[in-house]
Amino acid sequence: MSPLNKSPFIPEALSDLIESFRLLPSIGPKTAQRLAFATLKMPADQIKSIASALSEIREKIIFCIICQNISQEPKCDICTNESRDSSIICVVEEAMDVYVLEKSGVYSGLFHVLHGSLSPANGIGPEEIRINELINRIKNDDRVKEIVVATNLNLEGEATAMYINQVISESDGNIKVTRLARGMPSGSDIEYADETTISHALGSRIKIDESL
Repeated sequence: MSPLNKSPFIPEALSDLIESFRLLPSIGPKTAQRLAFATLKMPADQIKSIASALSEIREKIIFCIICQNISQEPKCDICTNESRDSSIICVVEEAMDVYVLEKSGVYSGLFHVLHGSLSPANGIGPEEIRINELINRIKNDDRVKEIVVATNLNLEGEATAMYINQVISESDGNIKVTRLARGMPSGSDIEYADETTISHALGSRIKIDESL
């Protein structure tokens, strides 16, 4: 991200706030400026509330020791919910994907969050994401019968799915590894899919070897 040329008409404090907003994903210069100027019209207590929430999120949000999803407790609400189907684990790239899949209302199993995808070109290998945690989890839980790989349908997501399938097949041939059905557009991210598309993709999932 290239820094904005600072205007002599914008106070330094406001310019710094604009630059801070630009650190967020999908926030361009104009959106950052609108957000920064909007804060000038907000009551002081609202600004303090936002600042406090931003500060506390780093202190209070941790990763679940089982599934690596975001949580405020060592074990998240999904992993501690005994009504969930513990025989199936849906593997996603980001915590946001858990939220999207949960909204569909058709999945009742468990999750595992990788916090990324394989991208050799960017120096991201298996050690940089939570694949080892997934493999260890499977080895220590004989209830698991199926892994649903719900990584994004792009080059990195497909590479990650293939790698997970290979590693699990080599370590435990009794576990079925499936992929979301092709109802989702190629190259798309899970977080942008609507509930109907997610529902179809989950309900029509197929083994990875058959999806090639």
